[in-house]
Amino acid sequence: MKKNTQCVHSGTFPDPRTGGINTPIFTSSSFEYLDTPENVYPRYFNTPNQKAIIKKLCALENAEDGLFFSSGMAAISTTIFALLSSGDHIVLQRDIYGGTHHFATAEFDKFGIQYTLVSNNIAELESAIRPNTRTIYIETPSNPLLLITDIAAVARMAKSKNILTLIDNTFATPINQNPLDFGIDIVLHSGTKYIGGHSDICCGAVVASRALIARIRESAANFGGSLNAVTCYLIERSLKTMGIRVAQQNTSALAIAGYLQTNPLIRKVNYPGLNNHPGFEIAAAQMKGFGGMLSFELDDQRISSREFLQKLNLIKPALSLGGVETIICAPVTTSHEKMSSAERAELGITDSLLRLSVGIEDADDLIADIDQALG
Repeated sequence: MKKNTQCVHSGTFPDPRTGGINTPIFTSSSFEYLDTPENVYPRYFNTPNQKAIIKKLCALENAEDGLFFSSGMAAISTTIFALLSSGDHIVLQRDIYGGTHHFATAEFDKFGIQYTLVSNNIAELESAIRPNTRTIYIETPSNPLLLITDIAAVARMAKSKNILTLIDNTFATPINQNPLDFGIDIVLHSGTKYIGGHSDICCGAVVASRALIARIRESAANFGGSLNAVTCYLIERSLKTMGIRVAQQNTSALAIAGYLQTNPLIRKVNYPGLNNHPGFEIAAAQMKGFGGMLSFELDDQRISSREFLQKLNLIKPALSLGGVETIICAPVTTSHEKMSSAERAELGITDSLLRLSVGIEDADDLIADIDQALG
C-alpha cells in the first residue's frame, strides 16, 4: 500500500461484534491471563490500542516493530538508556532539539555515560568515535536550523564500525523520510508534533528491528512511560490524515520560504527545499518532501522579534510544532531555552531567529499575515 492508504488502513483492529470500522477503545488496565500467549498490561506496551498504532507507524516507516510512549523525550531517554551502560560513549549531533541536548548534558554524567557533541559533518562524527562508542545520534532536518545530514553516509560509516545509529525523524515525518531504508538502525519521533498533528496529544515513538525493540521494551516496561487507550485512539485518528496534512504543509512551507527570501527585512531563511540551501541536494535525495518546518532571521536593526510576533494575527506565537494551525516561536526562549547563551551562539541560534511551523491553512493567507507584520 502507498502512504495515504497505509495511514488509513494499516494496524486497524477489526471489531467483529459491531462491524465498526474504527479500532475500539479498550479501556481495561486489567486483562485475563489464563491460556493467553502473553500477559497484557498497559505498562508492557501490548494492549490492543497500543498495538494498533505501532503497527500503523511501522507500516509507514518500513519497520518491523516499535513502541509508543507518553512523550517524545520518554521515547528518546528510554531508548538511549536501554542501549547504553556506564562507561559507554555516544556521539551526538550538536544541532539537535534543545530538550535532547539538555537531557544529554544534564543526565549522562550521573550514569557514567560519556558523550561527545559534534557537527553533522560526517568526518567530524567519525573523528569523535572512541573504542567504547556504542551509538551515534543524529537529527535531520535539524531543530531549529534545518540542517541536513547525509543519512546513508552516517549509516555506512557506523555499520563499518559496528555502531548503532539513532535518528530523530520528527521534522521529516515518516511521510517525507524513511531512515531505515538508508541503513539507520533506530528511528525516533516526538509524536506530539506531526503524528498527533492537532496540538492536543503528547506522545513519542521508536521503531526498529524486532530484536532492537525487544531490547528497548525491557527498559520501557521498567521506566513506565506508556500510553492509555484514549490517547492511543486519538493517535490512530490522527495518523489516518497525516499523509494529506504533511503534503499540504510541504507545499505551503516551500511557498512561504520563497516569499521570505525576497523580503528585505529577512536576513536568512533556513528551508531545505530552497535550492540555495547548503543541504538541498542531499535532502532531495533522501526526502520525498521537504517538510512543514522552516526558520528565518529578522533584520533586528529594523524590526525586533517581539514586535513582529505581536503584530501577527493569523499565526500564533506558541510552543511545539506540527499541528494543523501555523504557529511560530523564538527558539532562544522556547525549544532551546535550556541551552546556555554560549551554546546557542556556537550553533548559530540568535535572538532574531524565529521557527515557523506551517499548518494546513492557505499559503496566501499565511504570507499575507507575515507581510503585514513586517510592514
